[in-house]
Amino acid sequence: MDLGDLKIFVAVVREGGITRAAEKLHRVQSNVTTRVRQLEDKLNTKLFDRRGKRLVLTPAGRTLLDYADRLLSLASEAEAAVQGGQPRGIFRLGSMESTAAVRLPGPLSDYSQRFPDVVLELRTGNPTQLASALLAGEIDAALVAEPVAEAKFNSMVAFEEEPVIVTSQDHPPIGDAGKVPGTMIVFEHGCPHRRRLEEWYALQNEMPERTIELGSYHAMLGCVLTGMGAALVPRSVIATFPESSRLRVNALPDGQNRIRTLLIWPRNVRSRKIDGLRRILQQDAA
Repeated sequence: MDLGDLKIFVAVVREGGITRAAEKLHRVQSNVTTRVRQLEDKLNTKLFDRRGKRLVLTPAGRTLLDYADRLLSLASEAEAAVQGGQPRGIFRLGSMESTAAVRLPGPLSDYSQRFPDVVLELRTGNPTQLASALLAGEIDAALVAEPVAEAKFNSMVAFEEEPVIVTSQDHPPIGDAGKVPGTMIVFEHGCPHRRRLEEWYALQNEMPERTIELGSYHAMLGCVLTGMGAALVPRSVIATFPESSRLRVNALPDGQNRIRTLLIWPRNVRSRKIDGLRRILQQDAA
């Protein structure tokens, strides 16, 4: 499969059509149209449904797009490695939601300034989802909370978080003879902070009467603020919440009050793009 054909195919998808792709690639429209049709002929399948002037990816086209991104990124990585140059291509990074919101804006801004030839793509999820995506080749690296499968990944410590339990100001102190919250507000299964909160309940010999699952920390904190229940979040997240002064923050006991976030990538994989992020994270931690 010709990388030039894949580059044209990706440009048509990203630019939203033949005309803009031709402008982006400095080619005439007829050449771009011909190359797309030739690629479809080689693969013996339609990559686009032509609806008037619009091109819509077929299921086969969506499948090829994922592989095309990976092949072009790998080719760019190989060229940079041989030439000893700066990293380039697409860098697909996975991250937990809290890390993406609070910890990553600074490092990723620094990364973009240092490596302008790299296109960053960010995907969020829980550690289980991100590890699966990494093993499937859907992303290049991920930021996840411990523990990780050491046999499958290389890793480095990126951040250390202090998890705390938050309630409304009206809620009495919790733990150690205090009141245990009846409602637990959490992410879906697979979230390390949910697991830590469940462990805390177990140490209190209690079980929550009700569990509410939400999809963002600010939504969780908003529900906590109204007195709906308690949530466990990294302390760093609380500073980003506008109504943080109206929350009661409860520290966890020693041994439960630290969670390390790791940068992980597949074993036996060397990548200048990953190495660049590792250096930035190490400098920030110093």
